[in-house]
Amino acid sequence: MKTMTKMLAISALVVSLSACGHLSTRDKSTIGGAAIGGVAGAVITGGSALGTVGGAAVGGVIGNQVGK
Repeated sequence: MKTMTKMLAISALVVSLSACGHLSTRDKSTIGGAAIGGVAGAVITGGSALGTVGGAAVGGVIGNQVGK
């Protein structure tokens, strides 16, 4: 069962990495900014859903502008 779980995790990782191959630099910056902003918002607000979503939105906008 452990081997099957590892194979499934590796397969999911490979598929998710290949899905980002066609993205532009701006798209990648937007996604990265949203991820970092979401984590920062969650940490600052103590795990509040509103803080996480707000941080992701702000981070996405900042990442989009940085990736121009």
